[in-house]
Amino acid sequence: MSDQDRIHSAYRHLLRAEAEHKSVNPLTEEFPDITVDEAYQVQMLTIGQRVKEGLPIVGKKIGLTSLAMQEMLGVDQPDYGHLLNSMQISNKGNILANRLFQPKAEAEIAFILNRDLKGPNVTLQDVLNATAYVVPALEIVDSRVKDWNIKLQDTIADNASSGLFVLGDERFSVDDIDLTKEEMKLYRNGEHMNTGYGSAVLGHPATCVAWLANKLYEYNVILKAGEVILSGALSAAVNVHQGDRVTAEFINLGQVEVVFS
Repeated sequence: MSDQDRIHSAYRHLLRAEAEHKSVNPLTEEFPDITVDEAYQVQMLTIGQRVKEGLPIVGKKIGLTSLAMQEMLGVDQPDYGHLLNSMQISNKGNILANRLFQPKAEAEIAFILNRDLKGPNVTLQDVLNATAYVVPALEIVDSRVKDWNIKLQDTIADNASSGLFVLGDERFSVDDIDLTKEEMKLYRNGEHMNTGYGSAVLGHPATCVAWLANKLYEYNVILKAGEVILSGALSAAVNVHQGDRVTAEFINLGQVEVVFS
C-alpha cells in the first residue's frame, strides 16, 4: 500500500465510525506503518471536508501537554487538533450524550488571540503579547477508536481526540493573573474529582501555545488573530455519561460548566 493509499484508507476508516456511530479498531492496528506525519494528513482530510461543508475553523487545541500523558503514549512532545465552530457549547449549556462516542471532560485555560502568531521562533512572551484575554474552559475529549486504545498516531488522526469545548463567560487579562499558579478544581455532579494548576502544562500554559505556533510552522500554518487556543488539560480527564454535570472552578478565572443530557 502506498503512503497516499494508507492515508486515504485511514481517513475512510474513521469516517465509517462516524457514519455508523460505532467506534472502530485503532488505526495503528489496521495500518501499522502509519506515521505521525501521515496521521496529521488524515486529520487535515477530515478538517478540510468539514470546512467545505461550511464549518469554519475557530481555533486549535493542544493535547499531551502533561508528562504523565506523554509517558503513557511513549512520546516526548504534545500534539494538536482543530476547533470548528460546530464544536463550541455555551457555558452552562447542554450536550446530548448520544452525540459522542466515549466522552471525557477536562479543564483548561483558553487563550484568545488579538494578533497572528507565526513560527518558528515564537516565545512564551510573544504569546502573552498576542493574547487578547484568557478564559476558563472545558474540553470534552472523545475518541472514535474503541475503548480509547490509542497510540499517538491514533489520537492525531482523530483530530487529537477533540470532541467539544465550552468557554467561560468572563474575560481576563494575562497581565493580571499568574497563570502558572492558577488553581482549578474539577467536579462531576458536585463531587470533587481532581485539582490542577497552570504549571501542569509544560510549566506554563503560554509555553504550550508557543509550541503550537512553532510546530505549525512546519505545515506553513499560523495561529490567527481571533482564534481560540485550548492550552492543555490541567488535570486528568474524567469520564462523563448522560445526566452528568461537570464544573471547573478556577481560583481567579471563575467557573465553567456543562450538562450531559
